[in-house]
Amino acid sequence: MHLFTALAITAGAVMIYMSVFFVVAVKRNDNSLADIAWGMGFILIAFVALYLSGDINIRKALATLLVTAWGLRLSFHICMRNRKMGEDWRYKKMRKLWKETIFISSFVRIFLTQGIAMLIIAASVFYTNMRSPATSLNIFDFLGVILWLVGFFFETTGDLQLHRFKSNPKNKGKIMQEGLWRYTRHPNYFGESMMWWGIYLVALSVPYGSLTLFSPILITAMLFKVTGIPPLEKKYGQNPEYKEYIRKTNEFFPWFPRK
Repeated sequence: MHLFTALAITAGAVMIYMSVFFVVAVKRNDNSLADIAWGMGFILIAFVALYLSGDINIRKALATLLVTAWGLRLSFHICMRNRKMGEDWRYKKMRKLWKETIFISSFVRIFLTQGIAMLIIAASVFYTNMRSPATSLNIFDFLGVILWLVGFFFETTGDLQLHRFKSNPKNKGKIMQEGLWRYTRHPNYFGESMMWWGIYLVALSVPYGSLTLFSPILITAMLFKVTGIPPLEKKYGQNPEYKEYIRKTNEFFPWFPRK
């Protein structure tokens, strides 16, 4: 199948998928369902591309497995985190800002925009599943898996450590600075970025796979400048404890605390 035809079909599947989540979000008055849809949406893209390619080989299976493991864990984590919280504070803020236009703004600026972002970020796994030749795994594949495992460790461990910290009533109002959070203020976002760079390395084994470089660049840029770090830094920026945390702890890349 032609690559652009497959892309059009995949885009249609993603738009239907996000529209279904939007309808449920409207009924539940909870736009944070978009965050649960996020991880699983990439799994959808990977499997649609795999099906449209007409065959499967070890590299396609590897790329699909990496995306599936990441997407399922992330969606499950967010689902468990939000089940007793209601709508996330960021979406509540949007709801107050958009007021009368909340319906159309939610669909276009949250669900539709995230669907488009999914398609762009998933370029590496989409292209791998569509065009990977049936060859043995090579050094790029193995390096990609190693980098992905590092990222998975940081994201999973960081989320688990933060959950345990917040679950302790003694820590109410305090800033998490233990475990991986001692070396980076956002270990989970660092991990997510590394996983997508790992998937990109797998794509380098595919002819012209290097052209999907925009995939890991976009997810890293989004975490740095849009949906990840900025809202949290702004939320806690006036907290004296967090200001001290900023002074001694790297924002993104893990390193030893400054004295």
